[in-house]
Amino acid sequence: TSKINILIMLNFYIIGDIGNTDIKICVYKNKNIVKKIRLSTNKVNLKYLKKNLNVLKKYDKKLKQILFCSVVPNCYKKIKNYFKLYFNTNCNELKNLNLSKLLSIKVNRKQIGSDRLANAISVIDNKNNYIVVDFGTATNFDVISANSYNGGVIAPGINLSLENLSKKASLIPNIKFKKSNNVVGKNTISAINSGFFFGYSGLIDNIIHSIIKQTKKKYKIIFTGGLAKMFKNSLKLRVKIKSNLTTDGVLKAAMYLNK
Repeated sequence: TSKINILIMLNFYIIGDIGNTDIKICVYKNKNIVKKIRLSTNKVNLKYLKKNLNVLKKYDKKLKQILFCSVVPNCYKKIKNYFKLYFNTNCNELKNLNLSKLLSIKVNRKQIGSDRLANAISVIDNKNNYIVVDFGTATNFDVISANSYNGGVIAPGINLSLENLSKKASLIPNIKFKKSNNVVGKNTISAINSGFFFGYSGLIDNIIHSIIKQTKKKYKIIFTGGLAKMFKNSLKLRVKIKSNLTTDGVLKAAMYLNK
């Protein structure tokens, strides 16, 4: 038994989440993150990857698998080539794997973002229903029942909408979004923050309640992504925050397929 335990402890996984804005790369030892790296998607080239990822070489001999979820194919291709060239290891993408025994997909698989599948895999437990809200470049709502991915909703991302408003309206400044306590703003910046905070609070609340009403099911609500904590208390429903939900889902798939 002791020999088996030693072998398990030596397994490392490099798990990545390639988004439209950021890339999150985590090194897991079993189910625990021991290293976390964040990169800018639009900066990715071989030189940039060498500079930022060579620190991962110390895990090279102990690697069990490198697995990514990606919504930016060209970026994933560059990262895959990097690992092949400098680690001599194949890097896989979640959607390219056979996930049928892990997750039942009730919609067109080709049109689901790999990150959304990862989020679904992360929460499935064969008994509970979940609504996952991911605050990224887009605000995604995903509906999971037992071990089935049933589809979802895609709304504009908060920061993306804010940037677009600033670009299109000459008198609207480029601001960093903050939570607003007052509905009625006293200046341009506070009015924008109010509009976005209370507007998106209403959007999130209405979409979740509409899902519940239409499906006639009870759900556990999970928030993830950069602005998740800001909106945790904006709903009357109980919300749980899971900051590493996406990479945890990719890891769960990797470990399941390596059984």
